[in-house]
Amino acid sequence: MSTLPVILLLSGSLRAGSSNESVLSTAHAVAASSRVRTVLYEGLAALPHFNPDDDKDPLPQAVAELRTAIREAAAVLICTPEYAGTLPGTFKNLLDWTVGGTEICDKPVAWVNAAAPGRGGGAEATLRLVLGYTGAAIVESACVRIPVSPQMRGADGLIADPSVRAQLGELLAVLAQAHVASDGENGR
Repeated sequence: MSTLPVILLLSGSLRAGSSNESVLSTAHAVAASSRVRTVLYEGLAALPHFNPDDDKDPLPQAVAELRTAIREAAAVLICTPEYAGTLPGTFKNLLDWTVGGTEICDKPVAWVNAAAPGRGGGAEATLRLVLGYTGAAIVESACVRIPVSPQMRGADGLIADPSVRAQLGELLAVLAQAHVASDGENGR
């Protein structure tokens, strides 16, 4: 019996009820039908400010937990807002902690841009740039734009629209397949 691949879901937002959280919570809800498991990372607020002097063993506990979550995942799906034309500082801080480790190197990574049409491009550009420094394997076909409005979310915070749910399921499947392909190439 094979285990389902785990996709780590990283939100770049700390705001309760954000559209980014809705996207990832919905992806989490549809994961089983995509033959993957998902883990929602909830440690963003606990990460210390990045300091290269602290990027050594023993790592701060929150950083060690982040890196373990990334290492144990088959792939990573990100949904982050744009703030002042780029990534929110807290999410850039999370990414800064991944630069010194090797956990995300060659790992399949994609993102969902949930911003209104015409917005979020700065966050995407910065995300692409920083992920390049980490050596992440960006899965272009799984990087999508799904504008989320408050009307799309139910009382449970999930997106009810069947086409959005299907799209999220498909991109999870693409990420899982990218993991299988990269494992085959690396002889894992």
